[in-house]
Amino acid sequence: MAIAYERTDDLDADTFIRVLKNSGLAERRPADDRDRIARMLAGSNLVIVARDGGDVVGVARSVTDFAYCCYLSDLAVDRAYQGRGIGRRLIEETRRAAGPEAMCLLLSAPNSISFYEAIQMPSQPRAFMFPRER
Repeated sequence: MAIAYERTDDLDADTFIRVLKNSGLAERRPADDRDRIARMLAGSNLVIVARDGGDVVGVARSVTDFAYCCYLSDLAVDRAYQGRGIGRRLIEETRRAAGPEAMCLLLSAPNSISFYEAIQMPSQPRAFMFPRER
């Protein structure tokens, strides 16, 4: 069965937590705080999922104005599905949904830098950040 990609407004916290854990991204997200994960989803206005049948196997969660900027804050693909182009496609679908006028920004987890380099996503040395306090 082919992987299906779709924009969704109703990804539930438990499914998102499962994908975070199965992808390895949970170590860098508050996956043990269901309420916070639910608030993260509620504050997102662009969520693209990859489905294998009825199962969500990948998620791209973003905040965007659809006119100028898009912050792709979470890109998670279940480890069992990694290496199949799902992450690349989730980024493509995010960029398509955000629109051609919006730039797309993400901050890579340290162990994922090689993935973004491999798909030739440009890096930006001019980025600055105030880290989370918790």
